[in-house]
Amino acid sequence: MKKILVIGASGLVGSHIVSQLGDQHDVIAASRTSDAYPVDISDEESVKALFQKTGLVDAIICTAGMANFAPWDQATTADWSFAISNKMMGQINIVRHGCAHVTEGGAIVLTTGVLARHPIPGSAMVSAVNAAVEAVIAAVKIELDGSVRIGAISPGWVTETMTAMGMDPTPGIPAADVAAHFVRFIESGQHGDIIIASKNP
Repeated sequence: MKKILVIGASGLVGSHIVSQLGDQHDVIAASRTSDAYPVDISDEESVKALFQKTGLVDAIICTAGMANFAPWDQATTADWSFAISNKMMGQINIVRHGCAHVTEGGAIVLTTGVLARHPIPGSAMVSAVNAAVEAVIAAVKIELDGSVRIGAISPGWVTETMTAMGMDPTPGIPAADVAAHFVRFIESGQHGDIIIASKNP
């Protein structure tokens, strides 16, 4: 049985991850709304406090992190700062401070997204922070010895999200299928891997 910290456990994908890990592992479910393990990844001190509370774990999964869509000519400095401090620096800080709290041979797996490689109108902030996280993983792969494996899952459009947005969900991938990629990475993901979770990689 592994001790696995799931950050963003109350979200769509995070809740599926917790369910799939089930009784086979000791799951620590952390989120902004958690009473037992609250965390705001945009706040570095909150991230550090979470790791102090959890102690040593065998893996960290992060599905938390937000960045907003906005037309290029309408995105404000505040919009950019929010995206950078949240989904980008939030996840980078999870790696920076989390490595010391993961057992040898364990893993930290983050979340990026298809917009890093296939942007759409209005996605500049989302695309930028996703790509930045993937670039950091590529650099960490070179600098760390691999005793802790670092990687990311890059989902395409999630079926449930598309439905909620009034879009045709046919091209999407169910949240449960995205979650399964995170669970598999914990067992067998390679250091530096960016796993595409999409119907059409």
